[in-house]
Amino acid sequence: MDLLGGGKWRALFLVGLAELFVMTLWFSGTAVGPELADAWGLTPTETAWLTNAVQLGFVVGAILSAVFTIADVIPPRYLVAGCAFLGAGATAVIAGVVESGPPAIALRFVTGVALAGVYPIGMKMMSSWFIRGRGLAIGVLVGALTVGSGAPHLLRAVGGIGDPDRVLYATAVIATVGGLLALLYEDGPHQPETAPFDPGAVRRMLSDRGVVLANLGYFGHMWELYAVWTWVPVYLLASLEAGGTPTPERWAALLAFGTIAIGGLGAWLAGSAADRIGRSIVTSGCMVVSGAACLAAGLVYGASLAVITPFVLVWGFFIVADSAQFSAAVSELADDSYVGSALTLQTAVGYLVTIASIQLIPFVRDAVGWRWAFVPLALGPLVGTVAMLRLRVRPEADQLAGGRG
Repeated sequence: MDLLGGGKWRALFLVGLAELFVMTLWFSGTAVGPELADAWGLTPTETAWLTNAVQLGFVVGAILSAVFTIADVIPPRYLVAGCAFLGAGATAVIAGVVESGPPAIALRFVTGVALAGVYPIGMKMMSSWFIRGRGLAIGVLVGALTVGSGAPHLLRAVGGIGDPDRVLYATAVIATVGGLLALLYEDGPHQPETAPFDPGAVRRMLSDRGVVLANLGYFGHMWELYAVWTWVPVYLLASLEAGGTPTPERWAALLAFGTIAIGGLGAWLAGSAADRIGRSIVTSGCMVVSGAACLAAGLVYGASLAVITPFVLVWGFFIVADSAQFSAAVSELADDSYVGSALTLQTAVGYLVTIASIQLIPFVRDAVGWRWAFVPLALGPLVGTVAMLRLRVRPEADQLAGGRG
């Protein structure tokens, strides 16, 4: 008897759980960055590259996958499983062999390339099962990615403080289990075809005002998102130490997990809201809240746990809640002849933007301290909100969320 049941709900369960487990690799190096920096004598810039290398690897992997239509050549379950095993192996090598920054950064790049064969392919796998309810399915996957991304901080909090190898090995094992789960997946009846990547899509995107505005919204969102996810654990530690909180490292790790993981709930609820009241208004509202939090982080710095805990949880809820809606918007606005290339380019540029903002924060921290280090990130949500509100009043808004804008 199949305990998981059949059909699309079985597929959603398997793929969602596999994505959650495999995506623990994304911030595995970030979670243990402070320990690795101390052990290897890394500069803040080198420490940031433990995350940035994953971002860059993901961009390279996504473009290569699109150019060579790898998802059409390799069955999705084998592609996800193979990439999960590759990323897990790279992470285990860092724990077991590496003793300096450059090889670790190179292996983190490999991990990013591998993850490009996991998250986007998971979207395609769900599309093969869901026509109606696809928004729910994609929301579940984004939620799984979000919780998985935060999981290394939880692992560190419950037994990995001062022991980075334990966290890295644990995420490698969890990702391997995720790869094995992916092997149980079976293709659905609506498997979408993947068109070859079209470089000419750049010109068409730039001439399509609605797509340009949706992309500006996404780029503004990404300017903030990964920089906060990368540096909020360090900000929290500094803030809790300044406020005299006992065992600040453990609390910082737990709150970092909560800040990222609660975004899974945000992505699900925002997806449902966007289908009902419009993508432009939901994305704008989320960016207003998260952008304001970038400024307010300085006001709550050094406060008690009773103050800072709800603050970062609200921030974490809204900062990623709108993420999937930008991709949904481009899929609705772009011409069918290049929608796949448009989504690839949106993702690639968005993750390239994150590299700049992640690198920026240590320089701001050196200049003004952690209290106001996140202030420059508010520029991204500001630009993104203006773009989405302008899109809302244009004729193209009728194509969004069934005419809801």
